[in-house]
Amino acid sequence: MKNSLESSVIRRVMVGTDRSETADRTVQWAAELADRYDAELFMIQVIVPKYPSATEFGESEQTSVVAANNDLAHFAQQIAGDRGHALVVMDADPALAIVRAAEQKAVDVLVVGNLGMAGRKEFLLGNIPNRISHNAHCTVIIVNAAHAIGERVSSPERAYLSKDEAPSFEPRLAARAAHIAAVMAKHGLTELFGQSGEPDISIRRQQARRLRGALEELGPIFSKLGQVLSTRPDLLPAEYIEELVLLQSRVPPMSESEVVQVSEQELGVPWEDVFKSFDPKPLAAGTIAQVHRAVLETGDRVVVKVQRPTARADIEQDLALLKIFAEKVGKRPALNQVINMEDVFKHLSTSLHRELDFRQEADNIERMRTVLAGYDRLAVPGVHWDLSTSRLLVMEEIQGIPIKQAPAGSERIQAARQLLESYYKQIIVDGFFHADPHPGNLMWWKNSIYFLDFGMVGAVEADLREHLLLMLMALWREDAGFLTDVTLMMTNTVNNSDFDMARFQSEIGEVMAKYRAASLAEMQIGPLLQEMSTVSLRNGVPLPASLTLATKALAQVQLATAELDPTLDPYEVAGKYLTRLMIKRVGTALNPKTLMYESQKLKVRTARMIEALENLVGVRPGGPKLVVNFKANSLEDIVRHTGRRLALGLTAAASVLASGLTTTSTVVAEWVPVTFGAVAGLLILGLIIDLLRGH
Repeated sequence: MKNSLESSVIRRVMVGTDRSETADRTVQWAAELADRYDAELFMIQVIVPKYPSATEFGESEQTSVVAANNDLAHFAQQIAGDRGHALVVMDADPALAIVRAAEQKAVDVLVVGNLGMAGRKEFLLGNIPNRISHNAHCTVIIVNAAHAIGERVSSPERAYLSKDEAPSFEPRLAARAAHIAAVMAKHGLTELFGQSGEPDISIRRQQARRLRGALEELGPIFSKLGQVLSTRPDLLPAEYIEELVLLQSRVPPMSESEVVQVSEQELGVPWEDVFKSFDPKPLAAGTIAQVHRAVLETGDRVVVKVQRPTARADIEQDLALLKIFAEKVGKRPALNQVINMEDVFKHLSTSLHRELDFRQEADNIERMRTVLAGYDRLAVPGVHWDLSTSRLLVMEEIQGIPIKQAPAGSERIQAARQLLESYYKQIIVDGFFHADPHPGNLMWWKNSIYFLDFGMVGAVEADLREHLLLMLMALWREDAGFLTDVTLMMTNTVNNSDFDMARFQSEIGEVMAKYRAASLAEMQIGPLLQEMSTVSLRNGVPLPASLTLATKALAQVQLATAELDPTLDPYEVAGKYLTRLMIKRVGTALNPKTLMYESQKLKVRTARMIEALENLVGVRPGGPKLVVNFKANSLEDIVRHTGRRLALGLTAAASVLASGLTTTSTVVAEWVPVTFGAVAGLLILGLIIDLLRGH
């Protein structure tokens, strides 16, 4: 045995046992080790008391210790002969009791098994062996009790995987693919991929139910895929979305040993170095991870999100199969009438890979903390960054209650308004929002609403945010025509000659009238936007994917807001917020630095416009020239008159702006704003006269 044990003299070996079958295997391993070195073998058994020693039941337990000691001594003699010794003690802490006994007996090697340690009060299977290895002053060998007999430990040191190590992925694609094909055939889904699109809604609903049944049977990963797809009505028909929302991931909880394995791999130290206690019952168990309550050694109460050991491999395997499927059959016209397979695969791959990295979720929490900084009734949990990795996330425990149980009072009313307004800010201003604000992810604690679970967030691009702002303003002012125009600008359908504008505007107007005529408690902008999305899809102008997710989130948060304050008018909240937002933007625009920057941009763009116009009409040499013959007024007259009026209008507007700015200045002489105002008035008068002349 060429290892560190041979370099030292081993005279005494101690082994822990509770007389279970797995513990007896550890004893046999220790007996072989003691025999190899002709060392004494001490067997120790710790009995955890159930009653106080002064009580009648406590005295009875003390009597049982004597009987157990006699039984263990007989067993030790059988195993090691005269070199065998027994020690039975009663102690509430088995780990420290074994460490103390090892010191008292001056043992050289302490052997413990990773299974079968009875009397454990805490959660982890590895807890007692870990604590012993960390506190003992002698060599400690932790034996895999499940395979102890006939195996030899080459080193007493424990081994941990690096935080950055990830299990290799070699998907068994053929077997998995065969299973998927069999399930699809069983549920009659082969017709979905081989026939043309079915116009009958009832038949599409039947196909959707079959798809949901197949995904549930294929297991948690496919259920997760379906749940992700349920947020994308732009990729799937409404009948399929309605069914996929009902998907349930029936996932059994992780075993204790799996939690130990992942946690210690990520922490790089024994579990008990970090956690004082750990609740064995998970708060939630999902496809990718499960969540437990725990208490740190510092006394802080936390929740721990632990990734399943096989989550990445399972997801990569099924994504690999989906990729092959998308490449093979995704281009079939019949299938594309139902599902855009290329977009589906891209969306699933991005979403699931993002969820596999818990560091992204931690980043989302910190980013949302910044977004909500101006709201004193909204908050997010703290993150323990020093303990969190890509597969382990440790967060502050929010020790609250569901928001619907929040006590009545001004704090609840304020929180409701702030919650709704914050979503307008998240979506329109910051372009970053919590995408799954259902009541289970919103908790009431310390007179505030806490957002939980940042695995799903959404992002809205800057251009789309501007359009959405206009969209909400149109809703606020009940302007169906303007709302239609903005919607078409969002979807780039302005120049589509086949589009039925009248029909689309009529349907948009009907949706707006339906919701604006509702009672105060039923006024919800989120559901309105969702129905608008449905109308857009029906008319062949689907809204952008990020907006689809945003409207879903807004609909969810308005349901939560209605529970907090049924009297809150979402239109009034939106209107006041938009007004403040526009005033703030105007104030920013009037900043001298901003004015200078924008004036230079306007100057460059005006020069380019004039240059392009001169090239077009042939004033500049070279370049294309526009030649058009008119029987009425010449093109030159039209251009001259239009240019004159444009110049008068722009100069008048600039003079008005200059007059307003110089009026508020304390360093400009009083005659300056008056002069600018007079010039503006003359220019406007000239423009009016020119327009009245009509040429």
